[in-house]
Amino acid sequence: MTHTDQPSPVSTDAPPRRPIVAIVFGGRSSEHAVSCATAAGVMQAIDREVYDVLPIGIAKDGRWVVATEDAGALELSPGHLPEVDGSGDSVLVPLSTTDRSVRVLEPGAPPRALAEVDVVFPLLHGPFGEDGTIQGLLELADIRYVGSGVLASAVMMDKHYMKVVFAGHGLPIGPYVVITDRDWKADPAAAMDAVASLHWPVFVKPARAGSSIGITKVAGPDGLQAAIEFAREHDPKVVVEAAMIGREIECGVLEGRDGAPPRASEVGEIQVVQGHEFYDFEAKYLAESDIELTCPAKVPDHVADEVRRIAVAAFEAAGCEGLARVDCFYTESGDVVLNEINTMPGFTPLSMFPMVWAASGLDYPHLIDELIQLALARRTGLR
Repeated sequence: MTHTDQPSPVSTDAPPRRPIVAIVFGGRSSEHAVSCATAAGVMQAIDREVYDVLPIGIAKDGRWVVATEDAGALELSPGHLPEVDGSGDSVLVPLSTTDRSVRVLEPGAPPRALAEVDVVFPLLHGPFGEDGTIQGLLELADIRYVGSGVLASAVMMDKHYMKVVFAGHGLPIGPYVVITDRDWKADPAAAMDAVASLHWPVFVKPARAGSSIGITKVAGPDGLQAAIEFAREHDPKVVVEAAMIGREIECGVLEGRDGAPPRASEVGEIQVVQGHEFYDFEAKYLAESDIELTCPAKVPDHVADEVRRIAVAAFEAAGCEGLARVDCFYTESGDVVLNEINTMPGFTPLSMFPMVWAASGLDYPHLIDELIQLALARRTGLR
């Protein structure tokens, strides 16, 4: 070696670590079991060569704990409604913009750092999660997360204000009546008289619930009061919708990349073939042989195009981010009517949202990757 030769420097740089994805599931809503099943599907499919996973469960009493990665224990099946076991080590989530560390509390020990989270995948359905509450918590700490922000999540969770927004943007919606808690307590008879302005049958729904929980199809005035009381067990505000005669057609939407417009998937159709008056909770999750999910849906091209147009328009009207599933009716008269939007749709491998994207060329693992990458690319704070 000459005096001008220098030894090659030894690199002290550590190899780049994989992004850590906190998968949050369970929650306090009546859709707790559905959230667990969604988490099971995502944890099975996420690419462990690309991401490290931190499962965090929220028990029914609201306690945050380190959760199991055993997908089998979280799957939803007849006779088994999965639940987050609240006996695990408690989780402390960061609330500072300068700290991304999730800590655990173990009995008799000081808080211990568990992981520094890069992005949260909030697989929560219903109130206390899908409705902007966890999104607000994450915003406080400038933590990136998958899906829509506080406003879109909150407004689209409420079927009443969802319809107000859609109508204000000129999107086609069906007739409906809202019964607030005050309306019902003050004069139940007047509230039921207001429903008589709709044509029968009607669907009576909790305003802020999903997975068809608390919903009743009512053929006439005799069953209305019981249906309203049943819906009120899940939410004191109730929405009553005139039944739409036709087919239920669904479309997935993904946020565009680098400022591009949202992307719409192929459209899919749900048909109840036996045993259920409508697409209820049991048909969705416990009796797969009783329904048929078809994708692409067998509808004329112009109808599929209209569903996709309305889906993207609804996504933008709501200010959604990341993902959404948009449900429409294709009526006997040939019209496409917007039913609702889900900002965090069911995400099991057999759910409609992954199915429509698989039919569009984006399979389940790559769909999960796309959602995480969209979240990682998004700026925090006001946007």
